[in-house]
Amino acid sequence: MQYRRLGTSGLQLSALSFGAWVTFGNKVGRGEARELIAAAWDHGVNFFDNAEGYANGEAEKVMGDVIADLRLPRDGFCVSSKVYFGAAKDPRPTQKGLSRKHVVDACHDALKRLRVEYLDLYFCHRPDENTPIEETVRAMDTLVQQGKVLYWGTSEWSAGQIREANKIARLRNLQPPTMEQPQYNLMHRERVEKEYAPLYAEYGMGTTIWSPLASGLLTGKYNNGVHSEGRLAQEGYGWLQKMVIGDPKERRIERARKFTALARELGAAPAPLAIAWCLRNPNVSTVMLGASRAQQLVENLEALALLDRFDDATWARVEASVA
Repeated sequence: MQYRRLGTSGLQLSALSFGAWVTFGNKVGRGEARELIAAAWDHGVNFFDNAEGYANGEAEKVMGDVIADLRLPRDGFCVSSKVYFGAAKDPRPTQKGLSRKHVVDACHDALKRLRVEYLDLYFCHRPDENTPIEETVRAMDTLVQQGKVLYWGTSEWSAGQIREANKIARLRNLQPPTMEQPQYNLMHRERVEKEYAPLYAEYGMGTTIWSPLASGLLTGKYNNGVHSEGRLAQEGYGWLQKMVIGDPKERRIERARKFTALARELGAAPAPLAIAWCLRNPNVSTVMLGASRAQQLVENLEALALLDRFDDATWARVEASVA
């Protein structure tokens, strides 16, 4: 495994990490979850990502139980939670968002579900137009000072919002955000590569990127259209299908077909190739992987072996295949 610093912080995360979105608490039970986390740990993964909204908190319960059952040393792994959407199925106003109350309540609830005394990483899952950014920054600083959170950050915030949070923190002598968790893959590059470009040097911001496979599109599983077994066809994820497939639908699927055809030509599986491309970006601290089977996870971890296999000209062909 390769390890990278989280931005300019001293925290070293495995270049490939493991997340529980869509899987834990839904189609993956405790037995399968145990196999997945054990496989990830055995291959050097030290960061496990979660959120209050994943399966209404059940994903965190499953992860917490499994980590405790495996008896992983607390000083050997990092675990995260994210706050905004709430864990209740029909959250009341104080059970969601980024108010001081919910940020603090959600942290305490995540600690219980994950069965840990502190969160290594704590993310604001989305920006909250109903809460002043200063209130959220102060709430996060309080949790850091109390030792309940080590590093806090954002997810899918605009560069302007991240800059404002940093400005407030520095002006008030509060703990600033350390990282951002954006979507990043061959088909979704603008925010990470352009919008955030000044923030890496300006604030030392790290990134824990999600959806390196465009929710499965870059694996080739949807080359013949969306089917019932894929993530995009799951109940309640119509918004994800619309975001990933896009409009017109055939255009994105055609780009995926070209990418998978090139992967075959290069003698590489599409998934590890797409993940390896993400790893080539020096501003990516860690690439979060999702899987429902241990074998699938292990195959995707092979992305590290592809980093030095191809020259720059070949990687340029990879990018051109989805243009």
